[in-house]
Amino acid sequence: MGRGDVCLIRSIAFLYLGCAAVPLLAQNSDVQTPALLAEPQGAVAPRTPIITDMEFDEAIPSLDDAPLESIQIWDAAQEAREEGGTAQQQLAQTAKDPEIKAAQDGDMVELLPDPPVTDPLLDDPLPSIDRFDAEPPPEPTQAAERETQAMRYVVRVEGLDSIKTVDVTQDADAVAVEADAWRAARARFNNLSALEDGGGRAESRAEVAQRARADRQLLLDILNGQGFFDADVRLKSDMSATDAGAMNVVLTVVPGRRYYLGQIAFTAPAVQPTDLISSNFVPKTGDAIIADIIMAAEANISVKLPQNGYPFAVVGQRDILLDSATGVGAYTLPVDTGARSYFGQLRTEGTPAFNAEHVAILRRFETGDLYDSRKVDDLRAALIATGLLSTVSVEAVPGEGLAPDGTPYADLLVRQEAAPPRTLAASAGYGTGQGLRAEGSWTHRNLFPPEGSLTVAGVAGTREQAASLAFARANAGQRDRNMEISLSALHSNYDAFEAYTGRLAGTLGFASTPIWQKKFTWSIGAEILATYENAFDFARGARDRRIYYVAALPGQLGFDRSSDLLDPVKGYRLNLRVSPEASLGAGTNLYARVILDGSYYYTVYDNIVVAARARVATISGTSRDDLAPSRRLYGGGGGSVRGFGYQQLGPKDPNNDPIGGRSLNEFALEGRYRFGNFGVAGFVDAGQAYESSIPKFDAWRVGVGVGGRFYTNFGPVRLDLATPLNRRTGESRFSVYVSIGQAF
Repeated sequence: MGRGDVCLIRSIAFLYLGCAAVPLLAQNSDVQTPALLAEPQGAVAPRTPIITDMEFDEAIPSLDDAPLESIQIWDAAQEAREEGGTAQQQLAQTAKDPEIKAAQDGDMVELLPDPPVTDPLLDDPLPSIDRFDAEPPPEPTQAAERETQAMRYVVRVEGLDSIKTVDVTQDADAVAVEADAWRAARARFNNLSALEDGGGRAESRAEVAQRARADRQLLLDILNGQGFFDADVRLKSDMSATDAGAMNVVLTVVPGRRYYLGQIAFTAPAVQPTDLISSNFVPKTGDAIIADIIMAAEANISVKLPQNGYPFAVVGQRDILLDSATGVGAYTLPVDTGARSYFGQLRTEGTPAFNAEHVAILRRFETGDLYDSRKVDDLRAALIATGLLSTVSVEAVPGEGLAPDGTPYADLLVRQEAAPPRTLAASAGYGTGQGLRAEGSWTHRNLFPPEGSLTVAGVAGTREQAASLAFARANAGQRDRNMEISLSALHSNYDAFEAYTGRLAGTLGFASTPIWQKKFTWSIGAEILATYENAFDFARGARDRRIYYVAALPGQLGFDRSSDLLDPVKGYRLNLRVSPEASLGAGTNLYARVILDGSYYYTVYDNIVVAARARVATISGTSRDDLAPSRRLYGGGGGSVRGFGYQQLGPKDPNNDPIGGRSLNEFALEGRYRFGNFGVAGFVDAGQAYESSIPKFDAWRVGVGVGGRFYTNFGPVRLDLATPLNRRTGESRFSVYVSIGQAF
């Protein structure tokens, strides 16, 4: 043992003595003990000290700077103490030992080592695992075995359905609200019950007990939420007498009295209008204290205040003081309304896609208007709809200065992070008569800020090939107003015609998007095109190629009251397209194209929708033969009358190839059934194209079919299979159509 070990042992001994001295000091101190530790009142015998003061002083080591004595001296002192004598005598006696004296003088004493361990078993190798004699653990007791074995249980809740929660003297609306809240509470227990979730099986009785305790607390919480603050739930479990091995778990509800709202008070500054807070708090005095209803009313206040000029309103923590004698709770809600404010300036920060001036174009309010959070949400939606931001937030912050009437301003801080501006897109489809068609595009959506895009697109298909270049500007000087200029080259090769077309067009319009569907839409434009096409010449009885030059001023007006742009389930749509045109070449022909579309959607059941569509079209002012074949009207195809090939309905030449007409009418009826992300549809389509400019509404051709739908987050993918009724020679037995979105 080295000197360090000696010092360590000596220190431990000193600490022990020091700790032992603490209660001794407490006996002689003047500090008063708490009443909890005080002894009983009355006469008590005087305490006898454990040791005298002199012995205590002698036991405390000297605090001078002299080195500590060795462990041998300390051990010898302890032995002398056991034989009797004072501490001084014991220390003097130990000092006479020469070995101890040498240690006291600082000489190191070499202690004899401990005798070696001579147990021969320590030298033997360990036995192999095969010969290891392990005593098996003791058999579990019968009680412990019952506690750990898997078991079945049956749960029963008693007293819950018998609780009377609705006062028939209340008005009908209050009765309905309270009944709905109670049904929701019972449904909540069924959904959250740990016993029900376990399916009647558990690994042990302990697990059943744990689930039962959780369900007991759940019931108490639900009862408290319905105003039964004195409720109790009694838990009982026993082994079933009828079902061997199963346990009965019974939760008995003792609801106690129910509490109702008494005085309702709001601690808030004056607001405009004066009843803005109270009128938006639906519960009233005498109503049951139902947590869901009260929290919904508080949330309604937190929504209504920012909608009425208070952007910084904060609803505090409610206080309900319950009176157990009367069963009434006094309700108090603190509301910090903040300053009533007007819209101020727009600020932006982050990595902007456009500046504050362009954000101002997207808003539907002006500086100085009363603050309304609904208009802020509208601005946020418009910013998202641009597609140029990966993240965006709009937050009210205190503004600078005051309005002329003394009302402060609330500025809007727009935090924006620009999204990658370049996108690649592709789509593909197939239709009988149209063949395969694939389209791809590359777009730089903010090449010309703000929101000025450039798109390069191409089409490759068995019947159509095209290339185009388009410049577009969204929100051009006004929100939702879009402008586009495009240049395209197109080759089409159909049974009706083959055409090589070059086109330059420009449009200005107000259109819907998948994110922002609008009630009214419109567009106006202009286009000029040159097309080289083959047309059937009845005088010669053959097709001749001819160049047509066309100038047009197309316009469109739409009214949309449907529920969705790509997958509507209710509502209706109307759309009118008018295009005055001039055909140049062999003389000048002026005419007008008019197309009217209407559709209606009706939900028969939650997942069953009936949809109907009608279309009427006419071209007036010129003969059919003076029209370029690509500008005539045709029927048939996926967007027209399914069951027939693309452009196959209408007048035909002697070779049975379609030549188009000047009028058209169509009708479609479709039933749609959706289950999850899938759906099926059955449909009947009818229609015809005519040579005359006025549709005759006769000689309709009818196609019937079925389809499948796969619903995605951007709309349904459609696969339709149709066949014509009274099929004629040369018509396909079946037609297939694949595209994105419903047929109409």
